[in-house]
Amino acid sequence: MKKLMLLVTAAMILLSGTAWCGSGELTIFAWSEYMDEVNFPKEFEKATGIKVNLHFYESNEEMAAKLQAGGLGLYDIIIPSDYIVPSLIHLNLLTPLDHSKIPNLKNLGKKFASPDFDPGNKYSVGWQWGTVGLMYNKQKISKADVQSWSVVYDPKKEAGTFYMMDNVRETLGITLLYLGYDFNSTNIKELKEAADLLVATKKREACLGFKGGVGGKNDVISGIAAAAVVYNGDSIQTVSKEPEKYGFIIPKEGSTIWIDNMCIPANAPNLDAAYKWINWVLDPKVGASLSNYNHFATPNEAAIPYLSKEDLNNSGVWPTPEIIKTLHYVKDLGKDNKIVDQAWTRVKSH
Repeated sequence: MKKLMLLVTAAMILLSGTAWCGSGELTIFAWSEYMDEVNFPKEFEKATGIKVNLHFYESNEEMAAKLQAGGLGLYDIIIPSDYIVPSLIHLNLLTPLDHSKIPNLKNLGKKFASPDFDPGNKYSVGWQWGTVGLMYNKQKISKADVQSWSVVYDPKKEAGTFYMMDNVRETLGITLLYLGYDFNSTNIKELKEAADLLVATKKREACLGFKGGVGGKNDVISGIAAAAVVYNGDSIQTVSKEPEKYGFIIPKEGSTIWIDNMCIPANAPNLDAAYKWINWVLDPKVGASLSNYNHFATPNEAAIPYLSKEDLNNSGVWPTPEIIKTLHYVKDLGKDNKIVDQAWTRVKSH
């Protein structure tokens, strides 16, 4: 009996030790280059004792596909964009949030406290927000050339080699705007016209193809491309350091405005660590350090006093009211998402 009790006690100690180790790790599935990937996790570990593991994706669709293909149970935090959150909720891929475990939720600005895509922040908490525009090499393309998206779509106006963004909703939406249509149009004729224009554009010699925002930015820096459609913060990280060489602009026809969010996937292995991460990021000084690093705007209103003055005065980071008027949120299209996906399949397959 004593041997049996010793065995049971040993097993309990072993199991409790395993559980303790598990509570000491947090696995995040996020966009690449979206934080200081060395120091930011270390600061969280220093504050909480919880180790951070980072895994990366380059599109919302890639992230959602990974979750649906057996990824649930692998990650504690994901960072999806606004438009895909309703789909993730509908597919039961997210954990409803316990607001009592996120006291810093009060730091969100009013327009982010109950967004249309997730009323009441039942499943999501704002991480960063920004825009999509054109990063360009000033030594190859002039500012006058990039005032319109025609520098991409009109062969008569092209001024150098370029990459389009490998993102279905942003790229189709910008193309629709250039053609004079609604950014979120589901009109079959309009979507076909946009798809046809994208096919014709990608076949031109000046077009180097499709890349994620980070990849496009890196190829502008390396000199492979003269311009690329990118997320603003990815570009500003370079533009702010070398303003004489690189520029970022949202052409006059307009573009998209987005907010990325922290969510906890269903079956997250470490809920406690996930809540601690969300609450930690919402600390004013932590939220400011995140934005000061990646040059995206923060939904954390309490963080604004700690932000870089250069970024606050940079319309590439914080768009002016005039620019805001030209920007559009990507809407969840429900069943009509299939129509958009079909148009995108046509673009990529022709």
